[in-house]
Amino acid sequence: MTTTENTDFEAKYGSDTRTVTLRVNGKDVTREVATRTTLADFLRDDLDLVSVHLGCEHGVCGCCTVLLDGGSVRSCLMLAVQAVGHEVSTVESLSADQNNLHPIQEAFAEEQGLQCGFCTPAMVLRAQEILADGKERSDDEVRHEISGILCRCTGYQNIINAVQNAGRKLRCGGAGSCGAGHEADKSKGA
Repeated sequence: MTTTENTDFEAKYGSDTRTVTLRVNGKDVTREVATRTTLADFLRDDLDLVSVHLGCEHGVCGCCTVLLDGGSVRSCLMLAVQAVGHEVSTVESLSADQNNLHPIQEAFAEEQGLQCGFCTPAMVLRAQEILADGKERSDDEVRHEISGILCRCTGYQNIINAVQNAGRKLRCGGAGSCGAGHEADKSKGA
């Protein structure tokens, strides 16, 4: 930082800074940050990972959800310095190639599990977290699992359908179906 930039930074954020080193989307990252910088602001402003959306900035809406060591966290409530030494995943970690989407991303597109897209990155990451164990879930279980992320557009049913579709894809190695039992589940809307 130049002296002028440093003065502007101190005026805006205060002079208490720390060097943070963490792993973000599979890459080691080291940056100097103000101790009061939220993880959301760090990801968006310092790393240009704009899939991390800020809705309420109070942890209520869940749109800032990222995965920390594989578990959901509200990045607007967590400080960047608290993530030191941890693995942070944003939706950009799923697929860098728009022509080769992750099965969860494919399922959201196939089931129209998004409209405005504001909650979608958080929903996709939450789906990744809950589907990681490979277990099948009922629609009610999925509804409960995603209930911490607010969607003002879809009414949730298409998101539930997308999570169920993604679960089938992941259990079948990325394919849409992998046998009679899973096809029967699909026809029942499981």
